[in-house]
Amino acid sequence: MSAIHIVRDYPHPPRKVWRAVTDPELIPLWTATGAGARPEGFATTVGTTFTFVAKPRPGWSGVVVCEVLEVREPSLLRYSWQDESGGEVTQVAYRLEPHGSGTRFSYDHTGFTGAGGFFMAKILGIVRTTMLTKGLPAVLNDLDGQGDLRPESPLSAKRP
Repeated sequence: MSAIHIVRDYPHPPRKVWRAVTDPELIPLWTATGAGARPEGFATTVGTTFTFVAKPRPGWSGVVVCEVLEVREPSLLRYSWQDESGGEVTQVAYRLEPHGSGTRFSYDHTGFTGAGGFFMAKILGIVRTTMLTKGLPAVLNDLDGQGDLRPESPLSAKRP
């Protein structure tokens, strides 16, 4: 079985990181460095079904169907992940923990099987690494102390 495991440390408190990774208006700002997915119908409530909608690519509609499986604010979000055309159901987990004066963020995407799953994990791993290395830090740096996007931020113009 293949998996994606990425750990990043951010110099921001867990509540701020939690807001950036769970606010439907902020998520597309940091995922823009990858496939640019925006969540539709997302809420941090167990049982919520939602979709991530990204730019379609050859062989992919750009839509992923998800269900929130577990939430412990501000330390854990776990949800299922399945291409809208079917296929295997995998799971994504965000784990946040205080680390020094900031936050350690762990991203895990598990459940990939077979040769196709191996290649999917490799491709998605590259995209997720970019999002968590470039996209998320840019959003975090443009949030004020309350976790709101600063009006003067260049990201403000990109909000949905």
